[in-house]
Amino acid sequence: MIQFLLRRIFYTLPIMLGVALVCFALVHLAPGDPLVSILPPDASQQLQEQLRKLYGFDRSLPEQFMIWIWRAVQGDLGVSIATSRPVMDEVLKAVGNTLRLAALATLIGFVFGCLFGFVAGYFQNSWVDKAASFTAVLGVSVPHYWLGMVLVIIFSSILMWLPASGAGPGGSDLWQWNWEHIKHMILPALTMSVIPMGIISRTVRALVAEILAQEFIVGLRAKGLTDLGVFLHVVKNAAPTALAVMGLQLGYLLGGSILIETVFAWPGTGFLLNSAIFQRDLPLLQGTILVLAMFFVVLNLLVDVVQTLLDPRIARG
Repeated sequence: MIQFLLRRIFYTLPIMLGVALVCFALVHLAPGDPLVSILPPDASQQLQEQLRKLYGFDRSLPEQFMIWIWRAVQGDLGVSIATSRPVMDEVLKAVGNTLRLAALATLIGFVFGCLFGFVAGYFQNSWVDKAASFTAVLGVSVPHYWLGMVLVIIFSSILMWLPASGAGPGGSDLWQWNWEHIKHMILPALTMSVIPMGIISRTVRALVAEILAQEFIVGLRAKGLTDLGVFLHVVKNAAPTALAVMGLQLGYLLGGSILIETVFAWPGTGFLLNSAIFQRDLPLLQGTILVLAMFFVVLNLLVDVVQTLLDPRIARG
């Protein structure tokens, strides 16, 4: 197991370097001058050159990349052009908010996705299977920013049960695990959970149908094992793949929540990315994308390790 873990970490390092290179290149390929947002219209040439030197834009792209990587390894992602605050502080605060939201959304999606998937798998080709499958496909197909706005209209404007935006009465800096703050998470978390719920539901349904058709299930029933015992064997065999899908969905939610966080004004990485894009804040944009990409790579590594621990039959070459 130690050798497998070390080998996977070794394989992950060039992936991280490649991800960092792609993040740096894509951001710099975008048109426009990043200093336009902070330079006054009548800025002198001397002031422009001073700011370019301050932010390192006077160097060649390979030099900028090497300096950026060296500082990032040391935990320094630069200074935001728009706010003049350290990018690492901005990103870590936003990542904490997004992690809370994505974890709750993934938990909701995993619970209901497994429920729908197991029910559909056990009652194949019945109306229950069709209803669960329809719900899963609908969840993946509906535009989620539209769903978020519909939930705001129903539960915030009409029923006035839940707040429409924000991360709590005191803001994200004063977050506490109490009802006043948690109710701000409910609508965005429900909106985000629809995608993982649909994907996990379809995955579990296919797994359960495949497992129930295998010969060892027939053998277990022939030995007189109860339905509960058979169900536990099905769960045990379906768990590694279901957990792997859940881990990947958590990674997708961390980086793909920009529209939902914008709709609900949730101060997470999606909201931060949206602000960085419109303000052309290159250091903030690069730092946010890099941190999210590293989270996704690390999650893939953890998913591989957990899968191997849960199912020793998985051969790792």
